[in-house]
Amino acid sequence: MTDKTELDRSTLLPLFGTGWKMAENKDALEKTFLFKDFKQAFAFMTKVADDAEDLNHHPDWSNSYRTVKVKLTSHDAGGLTKLDVDLARRMDKAAGY
Repeated sequence: MTDKTELDRSTLLPLFGTGWKMAENKDALEKTFLFKDFKQAFAFMTKVADDAEDLNHHPDWSNSYRTVKVKLTSHDAGGLTKLDVDLARRMDKAAGY
């Protein structure tokens, strides 16, 4: 499991190139994933659920048909940590980025 140590903010820069952005009014990352159909969106969420369990770090997310909206932050740390970056990278990989 990845530890929740202080985040080197420069590690966020590559994520911005794949569509992640800083959330307004919160120390969090957010992204909207768009898939071909509901089945692909659900398969993505199932894969990411396994990754989240592996990291013991779970996203705030919602699904509507082929759209999955994600917000990542470490609630117990009061903001972004390495866990958020790790999960964002895994999400990008699961989505084929």
